[in-house]
Amino acid sequence: MPYFVEVILPLALNKTFTYQVSEAEFNFIQVGMRVTVPFGKSKIFTALAIETHQNPPTLYEAKEIFQIIDDKPIVNEIQIKHWQWISSYYMCAIGDVFRAALPSSLLLESETIITALPADFIDDATLTDDEFLIREALQQQSSLKVKEVMDIVNRKNIFPLLQKLMDKKLIRLQEEIQENYKPKLVRYVRLFPQFTTNEGLTLLLDSIKSEKQKSLLLGYFQLQATTKNPISVKALLEFTNLTSAIVKALIDKEIIEEYHLIQDRTDYIADDNSIELKLSSAQQNALDEIKKQFQEKEICLLHGVTSSGKTEIYSQLIRENMQTGKQILFLLPEIALTTQLLSRLRKFFGNKVAVFHSKYNANERIEVWNQVLENSPKAQVVIGARSALFLPFSNLGLVIVDEEHEPNFKQTDPAPRYHARDAATVLASFHQAKVLMGSATPSIETYFNALNHKYGLVELTERFGAIPMPEIVLVDLKDKYFRKRMNGHFSDTLLEEITNALALEEQVILFQNRRGFSPLLECMSCGHVPQCPNCDVSLTYHKFKNQLRCHYCGYAIAKPTNCHQCSSVELITKGFGTEQIELELASIFPNKRIQRMDQDTTRGKFGYERIIDRFQNREVDILVGTQMLAKGLDFDNVSLVGILNADNMLFFPDFRAFERSFQMMTQVSGRAGRANKAGKVIIQTYNPNHNTIQQVTNNNYKGMYKEQINERQLFVYPPYAKLIKITLKHKDFEKVKESSQWLYQVLHQSLKMPVLGPEEPVISKIRNEYIRTILIKIPENNSIQATKKTIQKILNSFEVISQYRAVKVIINVDTL
Repeated sequence: MPYFVEVILPLALNKTFTYQVSEAEFNFIQVGMRVTVPFGKSKIFTALAIETHQNPPTLYEAKEIFQIIDDKPIVNEIQIKHWQWISSYYMCAIGDVFRAALPSSLLLESETIITALPADFIDDATLTDDEFLIREALQQQSSLKVKEVMDIVNRKNIFPLLQKLMDKKLIRLQEEIQENYKPKLVRYVRLFPQFTTNEGLTLLLDSIKSEKQKSLLLGYFQLQATTKNPISVKALLEFTNLTSAIVKALIDKEIIEEYHLIQDRTDYIADDNSIELKLSSAQQNALDEIKKQFQEKEICLLHGVTSSGKTEIYSQLIRENMQTGKQILFLLPEIALTTQLLSRLRKFFGNKVAVFHSKYNANERIEVWNQVLENSPKAQVVIGARSALFLPFSNLGLVIVDEEHEPNFKQTDPAPRYHARDAATVLASFHQAKVLMGSATPSIETYFNALNHKYGLVELTERFGAIPMPEIVLVDLKDKYFRKRMNGHFSDTLLEEITNALALEEQVILFQNRRGFSPLLECMSCGHVPQCPNCDVSLTYHKFKNQLRCHYCGYAIAKPTNCHQCSSVELITKGFGTEQIELELASIFPNKRIQRMDQDTTRGKFGYERIIDRFQNREVDILVGTQMLAKGLDFDNVSLVGILNADNMLFFPDFRAFERSFQMMTQVSGRAGRANKAGKVIIQTYNPNHNTIQQVTNNNYKGMYKEQINERQLFVYPPYAKLIKITLKHKDFEKVKESSQWLYQVLHQSLKMPVLGPEEPVISKIRNEYIRTILIKIPENNSIQATKKTIQKILNSFEVISQYRAVKVIINVDTL
């Protein structure tokens, strides 16, 4: 009787595959274990077992698996159920979800290994230069990877070359699986046993002539007496202030021996004096109300003004859930936020808090994965960006989604294009856990659900410690330019306030939602603006690197000295970004410490931490930044926030533009006056009477909500409809145009609902691919599942048409 295992492959394939196993393997394999399987002609992939059965596949002959990787499951059944929901709801392949969910080091893939075949005699004259180089390299080392061969011959397309060498029977290719994860090993030292007695010790110290070696040994004994723990080489060298050469000398003399222990990369040394949580009466009332709402509803929205102390409420709720032994997931929209929140939560919960996000390296992510899998106390609370949603929780009790309105919770590329906030609510329902969403500016959809009693609603209307809301001052840029009261991009009002704040040794935050020096460089003679050759955008000028860069594909050129069109040297910059603001500030306030926080300055693992720590430690006077600054950061010495141009967010062609502008400006404003100092916000705008700007000034969230909800109802947008956006991409303009028109016609005829398009988006070409979009609005009274099935059928028909097969089709459900 044959035995089979059903597996998911980490490929964009929306089905499972059946492989044959032996009876012993059949009895050993459990759901959630990884197995390596052959797929295609010669590739090997890591697949995930989701079922064992005895039904042979009907359409193909089942191949045998190669090996079972795990001794026990690394993925649980709730996770698989959640992945299947994501795949179904967001109309993406289950393989895409699998690939996104697992840390890359757990997804072993075959790497083609090239080895030399034994040969009696080879005439080197018959080999080309490249063939000779590869053969010589294989004589130096036993095997090469494809990537190494590319580097040796400095070519990308090396497969024809390898084929020639195989034809000459000089090399062979083999597929080999490599395990990437390596535990972190830490060097420790200990005395050899013969020196641990008093006599042995006395003889040892008498025999050593070197003073440095003696002081290292004495340092070892002091550390041993105080810590009672194994002594690492690093700790010993820091304590004695000596070099590793002294350690090596003692090892060579066989006085001390070294050994290695596996250390958790994400370990945290707990502080003994953990801080007691104290809530104000308003916070306590909100907490009691949340618990009351949780008795009736699974999801609750905490709508609290900026600096109302939402984090303390979260912490108290976490503490109560931890006492039940449940796991807690704390989702944040931005990696920058985990830095500050982590230090705050670790003050309360010590070493029970783990972090999971994309700036962690692969090995650290696996360690957190394993801790969550084992329900370890070290990862009882997990803080993370949206990818933390995929961790193997088995005992989830509470999910907190902070700053729930943030667009960053929506994954854009690659698939699965899920919304972490919505996917978290489904994950919580599988675990029967509660969900608390928090925001000072909730998304229209969430607030709509709360008002319609689908979610619980708790409101905090006062700041912690009864600190007043910041005073908001509008500056009319038209008037200031007319009266010549501008210095660069700063009005006299803003400069005066910055000067006053700095005189009082208070810190300032300036917000400009555009990085680089200037969005475009223009020729004064002919009006030519350098464009990206791959995308439909102008190149942004970055002064610090003296180059023009495309923010979509990364294309860059050195800043031209003359116009490429007419050779004129009269080139000027238009518009301004964070770099320009930083330089202007340096000339106006030469003695002040200015720091920029944007995508360019926060690259690397600890980019965010360095800037946030410097600002928190008051080593920076003025922080200039993009929307990263708008995300719930808490600085107690900031008394002034300046928004340099409020208009560039307002007039974006998007039905959410006003909502986003309100959220962004309110959140940035909320960074001011968070401790005992009164805060002030200066908003520079050409449209001081615009409704949205007035709503920000008066902190009138409900006014903004009412205005927007009426428009959404009138034009059938969320929450009164679900949106599905279909994007078509191809390098041939005509092919995209023709295929999008065909798809639109079929969708329009088959669906009895609004289908808009095919439309050229604002940026209609990215990375040399032309783009067309089709938007489907599914009104609230229509069946979403039935509509998706119809759309999927139409897309399947589209793929069958040979001339459209090369067109990329991207589906984005609940598009933002």
